[in-house]
Amino acid sequence: MTAKIVLIGAGSAQFGYDTLGDIFQSEKLKDSTIVLHDINPDTLAIVENNGRDFLTQHNLPFKISATTDRKVALQGADFCIISIEVGDRFKLWDQDWRIPQQYGIKQVFGENGGPGGLFHSLRIIPPILEICEDIMSICPNAYVFNYSNPMSRICTTVHRKFPDLKFIGMCHEISSLTQHLPIILDKPIENISFRAGGLNHFSILLEVCDKSTGEDMYPVVREKASGYFESLPDLGEVMRQLENAEAGSTPGSEPALRTGAQKWAERGVFKVLLEKFGYLPITTDSHLGEYLQWAQDAGDHRGILDFQNFYKKWIADMTPQIELKLSERVVPIMEGILYDLGYEEAAVNLPNNGLISQLPDFIVVEVPGIIDKNGVTGIELKNYPKAFGGLLQNQVAVHDMCAEAVLTGSKEAVMQALLVDPVVDKVDSVEKMLTMMLEEQKEYLGYIK
Repeated sequence: MTAKIVLIGAGSAQFGYDTLGDIFQSEKLKDSTIVLHDINPDTLAIVENNGRDFLTQHNLPFKISATTDRKVALQGADFCIISIEVGDRFKLWDQDWRIPQQYGIKQVFGENGGPGGLFHSLRIIPPILEICEDIMSICPNAYVFNYSNPMSRICTTVHRKFPDLKFIGMCHEISSLTQHLPIILDKPIENISFRAGGLNHFSILLEVCDKSTGEDMYPVVREKASGYFESLPDLGEVMRQLENAEAGSTPGSEPALRTGAQKWAERGVFKVLLEKFGYLPITTDSHLGEYLQWAQDAGDHRGILDFQNFYKKWIADMTPQIELKLSERVVPIMEGILYDLGYEEAAVNLPNNGLISQLPDFIVVEVPGIIDKNGVTGIELKNYPKAFGGLLQNQVAVHDMCAEAVLTGSKEAVMQALLVDPVVDKVDSVEKMLTMMLEEQKEYLGYIK
């Protein structure tokens, strides 16, 4: 079955090449049309030319085109995949992280939660809303998959402005469970059934069992997980080994080291949640800690800094290429919708609407979902843990006021979004910080008045 798939932000080689490889390996999507869109014509042309060359070399039955005109790209689209960033992302992320710290706000990272997550949202959500407005006008029945962060704030705001849009947030963090659970449980992943849920980057494993017998395996996870994660290599040491490998002192070891580098420690906040709340988080301190007022005390700060340095180095050194392998879950979802497969996807971001009873309907939650001809339907997570649900409830007003600030452009709403955040424990210095951030990022935040 064919489809028209539009990649928005395809001038980014990492997103463009990875997604093209995902689509090209699909037997079910053969003969589909892929339209690449980006505002940068030069990088877009590179991705397009490489995509065409790859199709020719491998004799694959797909059609590919590219345009900088979004309205042209969206004509007749069945699926749209968004992965964009605004400006120099590392420079801006550093400002999001460091400037609030200078004013006494103890945020352990600054991408998705806390003040940093707010300023990131204020920059990136307006252009995503413009994209969605075009989709609603040109191809309103298209499914829209978002990979940009801050995921839950973006999705919550988009659904508030465009409640009829089929807008689904996608994140790869859930894949960590497929990596770690087989080792902890000493079982192949094919024999393990699990469900997880919460907010994006603030989610926990809720149930895990032996697929063939139905035996509850969570007692084993609780018994072994702490020791397992403590045994993983330190990211800083992995980085030093990588540098040695690249210098030629340990030839042939780089691929293995890069695999090992996915197993960093960075699990101080993680350990508290596991041991005090009794549930395994699906991600690490640099994400979890952004939502918690006590993360400064518990966080593995060296691990967080090592992660930031590793990620910057990885982006700088990577040589993107198209590969015929599945790396992200959006392709199986498109296949599932087109072929009415009715399978369960491990993590999708959707408006709550009763999926987690402790949370209001408007906030977007990360839950498993059923994929079929009706689209993506979230699975209710019954008996959600009361204590961890309380941590999620602390984010309700933050997401609410973040959406309000973006949609109204009100500086007062931005200030209120900061003051309802559990990470913020200042008033006077926060006002000064807000003034500075609006000045530093006025190119992107000039609409805030």
